[in-house]
Amino acid sequence: MKIKSVNPIFADRFLYVEIVTENGLRGIGESGAWGQLEASAAAIVKCGEYLVGRDARQIEHHWNVLQRANHFTGTAIMGAVSAIDIALWDIKGKALGVPVHELIGGRMRDKVRLYGHVKARTRAEMIDEALLRKEQGFTALGHLNPFLDEDYEQYFRPHARKMEDAVEVVRMLREALGPDVDLCIELHRRLSPAEAVTFGRGIEPYFPMFYEDPLKPTGIDAMAWVADHIPVPIATGERFFNMHLFQSIIGRRGVQFLRPSIGLCGGITGAKKIAALAEANDMEVVPHNPLSPLNLIAELHLDASIPNFAIQEYPSSSKNLHGTTQLPGREMFSEFAEPVRGFLEIPTAPGLGIEFVPDVEKRFPKVDRPLTMRPHLDGSVIEQ
Repeated sequence: MKIKSVNPIFADRFLYVEIVTENGLRGIGESGAWGQLEASAAAIVKCGEYLVGRDARQIEHHWNVLQRANHFTGTAIMGAVSAIDIALWDIKGKALGVPVHELIGGRMRDKVRLYGHVKARTRAEMIDEALLRKEQGFTALGHLNPFLDEDYEQYFRPHARKMEDAVEVVRMLREALGPDVDLCIELHRRLSPAEAVTFGRGIEPYFPMFYEDPLKPTGIDAMAWVADHIPVPIATGERFFNMHLFQSIIGRRGVQFLRPSIGLCGGITGAKKIAALAEANDMEVVPHNPLSPLNLIAELHLDASIPNFAIQEYPSSSKNLHGTTQLPGREMFSEFAEPVRGFLEIPTAPGLGIEFVPDVEKRFPKVDRPLTMRPHLDGSVIEQ
């Protein structure tokens, strides 16, 4: 089971790793450092130099070495470590003839509840997209940005107008969908602490399931202050790249739903540790997934095996913005189950249970993600 090669693969707008053992087993994983994929690919190559010739089965050992050898990490490096960890679990499952979830505790559940994405630039588009998702069977909707994106070139609104308009969007969603669809409100880190408290109190009557990332991820104390001043549960963690960042915000009680991204937080090994931290503090896990079906499948194995799983992000495309509701990257993989009434079955094939189509790198050339920032009317930059 010695590792023969570790290679990054750019396909479309995603970064993968393929690990091959000397006896011919192949494992695949995905990096979640989606804003800095070129840097993460370089880190995959560097990590691969260490891994080649070593036993693929020693996953925990490799996980520690890749992070502790130099004690320099960050999102690009942890995206590489995470992708490698996922691929090593894929190999181990294939070698033993069992799905990954059997190796990390076995199944707590047979299927997982999903929330579908709703993306829009106008109120009318948001309601239309939300009703479509309900018709498709989803019982929860996320990526719901009530501040919308209609002013993408230059952004400005006075405080009262900004708050009033956004609260009205949430009211309209609840009215259109009724009480049988949960709302997972997504703020994309764009508010100040004062704005986050005002808005959190404003949407309380509409029973959102959670209130995600109102602030920048660097403000753990600020997030805790917001949590202390609003009744709506906060979800955060998609930008956290290790369990220690989660531990910091857990200790401050600044979160109720933890959002680890399995392609960034240390892969399956890291995500299991984070889920255990959450469990010990009576918190639930909502895995973050803006990536391809490979990342989703890896998270399904985590979802299956932890007792404190809440709901899984399902990054469906927007009919209004993309012209399709299919998962991004769906055509790059040979087989993939479809949701049924808002739930997705746990994979049962050995390893992850997902494989690339032949020649994936050639058939889906790399798509670059340029560095951009949304401008404010006054010329400053704001979160997008």
